[in-house]
Amino acid sequence: MAAMSTAVKVQEVRDVTRIERIGAHSHIRGLGLDDSCDPKSVSEGMVGQQKARKAAGVVAEMIREGKIAGRAILLAGAPGTGKTAIAMGIARSLGSDTAFTSMSGSEIYSLEMSKTEALTQAIRRSIGVRIKEETEVVEGEVVEIQVERPASGVGSKSGKLTLKTTDMETIYDLGSKMIESLMKEKVRSGDIIVIDKATGKISKLGRSFTRARDYDATGAQTKFVQCPEGELQKRKEVVHTVSLHEIDVINSRAQGFLALFSGDTGEIKSEVRDQINCKVVEWREEGKAEVVPGVLFIDEVHMLDVESFSFLNRALENEMAPVVIMATNRGITKIRGTNFKAPHGIPIDLLDRSIIIPTQPYTEAELSDIIKIRCEEEDCDMQPDALTILTKIAQETSLRYSIQLITTASVVAKRRKSTQVSVEDIKKVYTLFLDEKRSQQFLKEYQDQFMFNEAEESTSMD
Repeated sequence: MAAMSTAVKVQEVRDVTRIERIGAHSHIRGLGLDDSCDPKSVSEGMVGQQKARKAAGVVAEMIREGKIAGRAILLAGAPGTGKTAIAMGIARSLGSDTAFTSMSGSEIYSLEMSKTEALTQAIRRSIGVRIKEETEVVEGEVVEIQVERPASGVGSKSGKLTLKTTDMETIYDLGSKMIESLMKEKVRSGDIIVIDKATGKISKLGRSFTRARDYDATGAQTKFVQCPEGELQKRKEVVHTVSLHEIDVINSRAQGFLALFSGDTGEIKSEVRDQINCKVVEWREEGKAEVVPGVLFIDEVHMLDVESFSFLNRALENEMAPVVIMATNRGITKIRGTNFKAPHGIPIDLLDRSIIIPTQPYTEAELSDIIKIRCEEEDCDMQPDALTILTKIAQETSLRYSIQLITTASVVAKRRKSTQVSVEDIKKVYTLFLDEKRSQQFLKEYQDQFMFNEAEESTSMD
């Protein structure tokens, strides 16, 4: 039985490690700008779009300095010109400390909550609150740990812990809970530890430099730190960053903090939000907290209706508003929910508030560079001739279509036991999978065999 259970466990571990997802924009690590905010031709997964990237770099800098809260930025351009990529680049360049929420325009049409509630939650997810707390801690180097166990093996353990800094040394009496915590953290003499006096939580900072020569071999992950100076007991400032939405959920009695894990937060009452806003203002005045406006990215923003746009207009005027980055590929089209036409399907009053960053179609060289980066990301070895053909396909059809052919051609190459994708593999998948233009041609040829054929009806009416 034991052998069988071990085999099952090994299988489980293999299953977990096998999951590695490659997303459409997983190759983007930043905006690819140098120190003076000038774009490099190919850097951090970004290619081309120099003007748009430079503009996005200026926006990112303003977000870092907290000067652009409550403004809207619109990324406008044809499909496949890297609008979402630029937004992802802004998010990566801001770092993990800045709240970034990404959503699609159609996400607000949910049966569970109203459109305004969905937008409010997205806005409050994008506002960070940096809360500062002062706690008393004991920080020092462990000189010795003595644990006394009862001879009978039953009963509570007791012990002594000797801690020192460069200036002093003290012996502390330990209870059973502290002994368990020390054992759990695998604390031994020579470790630098921090004990939070309020909670009793023990954190291991690393090994002392004075013990660096204790062992001939130490692991690569072993961190050596200096022995602390001054007194053992200190007051330390701890900083937590949470979003306003997380505070809303925790204080919403219907769900409580467990809703953070389930994701089913439902509608949150406006009274709860008003109380939290007042409390955050109090914390700011007392110097306990700092509001950090983040970024709300709305892709396919033309999918929002006129009510959502008017709500967004009002929300941008609030003092606690994030930077709203919108993206659209529409020209002059109807505003959803009305019969009026407007540029990008966005009302003029919201366009007035927005700074618009246009994106241009990619050149042949830029398309080739993007396909190369995607081949590396998808671990696909492609012959130079095959890459040239894929670039031509991208020019004639679309970049998205040619990127989709990378994975399919890689599968075809593996089927014939080849490590490299050749021109023949590209030709084969090109004939198997249609692009939009050839699909349209196919429909024209075989339109009689399709159901609900509108083309047939229009000709008969003529």
